[in-house]
Amino acid sequence: MAGANDEDYGTGVVEATVFPGARCRRTARTTAQRHGGGSSTGAFIGASRYASATMIPPSIISRGIGWQGIGLLLDSFFGTANGTSVSVRRVVQISAGFMIFFSVLGKFGALFASIPLPIFAGMYCLFFAYVGGVGLSLLQFCNLNSFRTKFIMGFAFFMGLSVPQYFNEYTAVASYGPVHTGARWFNDMINVPFSSKPFVAGLVAYILDNTLQIKESAVRKDRGNHWWEKFRSFKKDARSQEFYSLPFNLNKFFPSV
Repeated sequence: MAGANDEDYGTGVVEATVFPGARCRRTARTTAQRHGGGSSTGAFIGASRYASATMIPPSIISRGIGWQGIGLLLDSFFGTANGTSVSVRRVVQISAGFMIFFSVLGKFGALFASIPLPIFAGMYCLFFAYVGGVGLSLLQFCNLNSFRTKFIMGFAFFMGLSVPQYFNEYTAVASYGPVHTGARWFNDMINVPFSSKPFVAGLVAYILDNTLQIKESAVRKDRGNHWWEKFRSFKKDARSQEFYSLPFNLNKFFPSV
């Protein structure tokens, strides 16, 4: 038993003294929270794009993620099949109508439950195509003729494909990731994110976009900052009230800046 523990966690002393199981759970929660916040932000932006709304101000994104956290906390108490959130209220109203309709008329729910799995697979293919498309559509605000922009895009895509492939193949062969130290919590904190293609590509693009020639005035326009600037505040664009105001006069209790 001691040998098995030493092999799994590095040393039996580390396991007995620093409680790697507890650290793993804390690390998993922290990693999940960060990934959840990033995926929720992407979902908010994608929903606003397809709803023909203006760009979401940062305060609205923070409000949506905060309410999502409260909702997930309540879900953990009462139980739920799944949970999600969106910052465009029209989507919430339509979704609520569908849920009420299908809960009252059970025959329609049974009809959807009888749909074959290949149909759902095809729907997922279309869904992720739309999700990827709305992400790529944001590049229209950058100067795609700039060599700097082309380099960042190409390098980020390449690293996003190659690095996770290396991590996944290494794990499949060795049964553990490339980072294999005595601290299991640290291994998971590095191996899990770097096995994700979107995470690696986004991280590389973020670092390069905020370090390469950022002091030049022309680069600011190439990055599209002049277009995003007017949407950094809720009150700078009059249309924000139309798209992101809360119903039942809740803006008085949850103001946006």
